[in-house]
Amino acid sequence: MRLETVERSTQWAGAAALLMFMVAMLQGLWRGWHSPMGRVAGPAPGFVRNYTRGAWWLYGPGTAIGLWLLHLLWRPIRLISSTPARIAVLVLGALLYFPGIALMLWGRLTLGRMYNVSSVLGAQLYSEHRMVTSGPFALVRHPMYVGGALAEVGALLIYRTWAVALIPLQIPELPFRARREEEALAAQFGEQWEEYCRRVPAWIPRLRRGDDRGATASRNE
Repeated sequence: MRLETVERSTQWAGAAALLMFMVAMLQGLWRGWHSPMGRVAGPAPGFVRNYTRGAWWLYGPGTAIGLWLLHLLWRPIRLISSTPARIAVLVLGALLYFPGIALMLWGRLTLGRMYNVSSVLGAQLYSEHRMVTSGPFALVRHPMYVGGALAEVGALLIYRTWAVALIPLQIPELPFRARREEEALAAQFGEQWEEYCRRVPAWIPRLRRGDDRGATASRNE
C-alpha cells in the first residue's frame, strides 16, 4: 500500500472521529440549553449566562463557519518530504490524535446531563449540578482539555495544513477555562470538591494510585 493511501485513509478516519465527537457535543449543548442554570463563576456573570444559554447557536453556526475557513486555509505545509519522516510524523500524529478524541468523547459521555461549555470569562453550573465518580475524571480533573490538546497537536501532524496549524493556538487558554470551572465547582461543593482535588491531579495522571479510586466531577468542559 502506498504511503499516500495510508495518509489519506488516516485523515478520513480522523475526520470521522471528530464528527462523532461533534455530534455528541452538540447533543449535550442542546440538552443543556433547556436545563435550569445555577452558579456562575467569572468576571461577567451576565455574559456567561447568555453565553451558556446561547452556546448551541454559537457552536452550531460557528462550526459551519469554522469548516468554511478550514476549507479556505487548507493549504499543505511542505516541511517534510522524505518517506521515513512522513511515516514517523503520521504514526506520532495518530498516537496523539485518536486517543485524544477518544478521551474527549469518553469525558463527554461520562458527564451526561452535566455537560456544559465555558470560556475564559466564566463558567456556569446547572441548578441541580452534582458530582460523579466514574470515567476519566477519576484520572485527571480536566480530561477533555487534555484530550483536546493531544488531538490538536496530533491533527497538525496528520493533516499538515495551514488551517490545522491555527487550531493548537487556543491550547494556552485551556488553563484559564479550567480555572473558571474550578471556581464554580469549589463554591458549589466546598469540602467535597477540595477532597477530590487532593486525590485527583488536574492534568497529568498519577502513575501509582494505590487504593485511591479518585472521583469524577460533573462540570463544564
